[in-house]
Amino acid sequence: MKTKTLVLTTVIVIACTIISCTKEVKEKNTSNELTGKEVAIIEKNESFPIMSFSETEFDFGTITEGTTVEHKFSFTNTGNAPLVIVNAKGSCGCTVPQWPKDPIAPGATADLLVKFNSNGKPNMQTKKVTITANTKKEKEILKIKAMVTPKAKK
Repeated sequence: MKTKTLVLTTVIVIACTIISCTKEVKEKNTSNELTGKEVAIIEKNESFPIMSFSETEFDFGTITEGTTVEHKFSFTNTGNAPLVIVNAKGSCGCTVPQWPKDPIAPGATADLLVKFNSNGKPNMQTKKVTITANTKKEKEILKIKAMVTPKAKK
């Protein structure tokens, strides 16, 4: 009987110690959390470039199948750090972007050229270009579209 009482008392003491320690850790963690105001101050002090486009979508209108068309998307780095475009990729091999390889300084403007080859792409076409850059968002999306008149069949 003494052994059972001793084991039960030991288990209760260990359980109370674990619960007490867990509560202390939780209290310490909540006291170290940042308030909304503190988070806003930290984000304001972080330096990020921002890609501000004059337009993010372009409609080529009606074109004839087999035609290659292009459009320049202009953007400005409205952030407070140099902008570096790491990659730009079309949603299809028919959509080919060309982007500046050098960093774009804060306040500077640059162009991203998108070429669309309509060969084998009849009817309404909508394509995306995904830009990967060192912005806070990390990705930007541009869209192009065209109504492609099919070639006459022989």
